[in-house]
Amino acid sequence: MGRPIEITRDEHSAAALRDLAARTRDGAVVRRLLGIALILEGYPREEAARLSGMDRQTLRDWAHRYNADGVTGLSSRCSPGRPGALNEAQMAELRSMVLEGPDLERNKVVRWRCADLRAEIAARWSITLTTGTVGRLLRKLRMTRLQPRPYHPKKDAAAQEAFKKTSPAW
Repeated sequence: MGRPIEITRDEHSAAALRDLAARTRDGAVVRRLLGIALILEGYPREEAARLSGMDRQTLRDWAHRYNADGVTGLSSRCSPGRPGALNEAQMAELRSMVLEGPDLERNKVVRWRCADLRAEIAARWSITLTTGTVGRLLRKLRMTRLQPRPYHPKKDAAAQEAFKKTSPAW
């Protein structure tokens, strides 16, 4: 059997921890508070862990977190997650690339689509992304997917005006 856990913090009694658990809405934190309260009442570690619905080692770990950080240490921490596919400089370059628009001769497109941007990102930085990830990157840059209707690069504005003047519909 393991050594008993020592709770070094004395700002809360077992009754105060139970009152705090009654007011807490996070179920995981409630279990941890009740487990610490049982330890403060003198229960053995294994029985306190069983009564609070966790393993003996898990309760020991939460007791150490409580000793280090108090009641705030009993809440679950969020992991930072996977780092982004593009760094800040690449994101800035992607933003300027989208704002400038594609080069018709080089990119062979009139406007950017997520699939076209995906191919351009792969060509520039050798990073393979899905089209959904490219869409998320654009949303992260606060760029809308709504785009103006594309126009033909060889359109003649003067011919359009002349047509409008001679057409009976206009």
